[in-house]
Amino acid sequence: MSYTITDECTFCGVCASECPVEAISEGDDKYMIDPGLCTECGLCAEVCPVEAPVEGK
Repeated sequence: MSYTITDECTFCGVCASECPVEAISEGDDKYMIDPGLCTECGLCAEVCPVEAPVEGK
């Protein structure tokens, strides 16, 4: 399953700049991951300062 971003997201944008397939975009109050583009590489989770991206939720 692709990664998703929880409500812990602080809207910093670090994850979006690290995503190699540009699957992460700005939502209304947090970033969103397009499950059709996500390759489950985990880079977003590695760079997130608040651990908002989680696998398969």
